[in-house]
Amino acid sequence: MGIVFILGRILLGGFFIYNAYNHFKNLSGLTGYAMSKKVPMAKEAVIVGGAMMLLGGLSILLGFHMVYGMIILLAFLIPTTIMMHSFWKETDPQVKMMEQIQFSKNAAIIGALCITVSMAYLYFV
Repeated sequence: MGIVFILGRILLGGFFIYNAYNHFKNLSGLTGYAMSKKVPMAKEAVIVGGAMMLLGGLSILLGFHMVYGMIILLAFLIPTTIMMHSFWKETDPQVKMMEQIQFSKNAAIIGALCITVSMAYLYFV
């Protein structure tokens, strides 16, 4: 395993672990944000989302069933990106810009995870 691959695992896994920690640390604030986006069972959704990020991030960081971890992350990111960062619904230009940035970031991460999963199946399955 090359150093670049290990570095990538640390950065990507660490990103999701950090954001999982943030979900649990700021549960009330993120619950309020989810409620403002009309997410059903907002508190539970934030907790489940945090758990999905933690599992997926640990999977990547530790190299344990990474494909499954990435699929968990995709299952979290796709609906979250659409529900939480629907910039096309925003009227305030500043809010619209911030949501568009978050949407674009998540879309790029989704794309990277899709590429990585497909490469793993191509070479390791």
